[in-house]
Amino acid sequence: MLNPVPDERDGEARLLLPEGFHYRSFHDTATPVILDDGTTLPARHDGMAAFGARNGKVWLVRNHEVNGPGPAFGPGTPYDPMARGGTTSVLVDQFGVVDRAFTSLNGTQMNCAGGRMPWGSWITCEETVNGPDVGPDFTGASNTTLTQPHGFIYEVPAGGQGSRDPITAAGRFLHEAAAFDPGEGVLYLTEDNFGFPSGLYRYLSPGRRREHDGGIRDGGRLQMLAVRGRPGAELAAAQDPGARYRVTWVDIDDPARVFPYTPGQTAPTTNDQALRHVGDQGRSQGAARFSRLEGAVFDRGTLWFTSTQGGGAAEASDGPIADGYGNGSGQVWAYHPRSATLRLAYQSPGPDVLDLPDNVTVRRRGGALVICEDGTNGNYLRGLSPSGQLFDIAKNNLAGQLNDEFAGATFGPDGHTLYVNIQASRALSLAIWGPWQRLGV
Repeated sequence: MLNPVPDERDGEARLLLPEGFHYRSFHDTATPVILDDGTTLPARHDGMAAFGARNGKVWLVRNHEVNGPGPAFGPGTPYDPMARGGTTSVLVDQFGVVDRAFTSLNGTQMNCAGGRMPWGSWITCEETVNGPDVGPDFTGASNTTLTQPHGFIYEVPAGGQGSRDPITAAGRFLHEAAAFDPGEGVLYLTEDNFGFPSGLYRYLSPGRRREHDGGIRDGGRLQMLAVRGRPGAELAAAQDPGARYRVTWVDIDDPARVFPYTPGQTAPTTNDQALRHVGDQGRSQGAARFSRLEGAVFDRGTLWFTSTQGGGAAEASDGPIADGYGNGSGQVWAYHPRSATLRLAYQSPGPDVLDLPDNVTVRRRGGALVICEDGTNGNYLRGLSPSGQLFDIAKNNLAGQLNDEFAGATFGPDGHTLYVNIQASRALSLAIWGPWQRLGV
């Protein structure tokens, strides 16, 4: 059972938690937060990863999913001086007390999720294909003031400055999350293409070995998952319990297209050619179709990832795709690279049980998945046990913002604390601790 628990910052009950759990919030943008570099902290806290630091402290590298053109935040030379997203890095203790914080990547857009790399860096992903080479984005905002194409991934070391050079060979599409297989040196990437089919990708960095070499390099090969013997498999549709598929991978020959466009001319828009360019290459070769792939984590030889609106009615496999593609409450998939098999681990029977699963993480090897919801009925942190049982971990109790999503869940290296964000125009981060073993996390 979840009950209101006072925030150790000021006593306000912002979360419902199980007995024995505590938390502290920090970097609440209800009032301006000034970082150590003089920057006003952006809102829309999203994906995040935790890394060990000295004296038991933790570095958090945190995304800010800010869209729309405007001056970049933070000092230094941004990738695009007219893009407002990026990452901030925060040094905290295991009880959420902030030591220092600064801008670690700027001039990017819609930094949604990403992934923790085992050598101590965060891959941050742009969930957009905006740029001066495409027409107005899905909000109708002009892109003509942007100076660079967007839709790429970037690497940010814990406690340091991220590279402003995107890894373009990993594709220009609506990137969501990244997860690294250290045994094969493969970077898996999810796509959250709202209103259109999405794909699961893998990036083969040049010179990769069976163990990581300390960085993701540009110039590699991008591939997209396909089901053997079922070209264009419609995996967004409701699946039989425990559905299992043999899979293969198809190459994407043109992963980083920059479109020829000048203002006043007809251009691809983010709901047309530019938005689907990469995925259409894979689907023309039979790649599988999912609905809104978001969170991903690699654990004990398995890639776990969420299909946020998967599990609904079947969709047509050809012809125009209507807005709102995918109408289910969500799926959790498990990909086993050693056997090249894909397995349905969980399919939500309805929003009252699991409502639009998004970011995922694990506390310990082989433990339960921790899932962030992005629904509209009051959002939870849920746990999914290895046997497929769902349970509650926390519920958003933020006054006036009950439907704001949890995002960026990540455990500190010792497993004591779960760091997580509540994302909105007013955003905050939280440190949660308690008897995790009792929950099976």
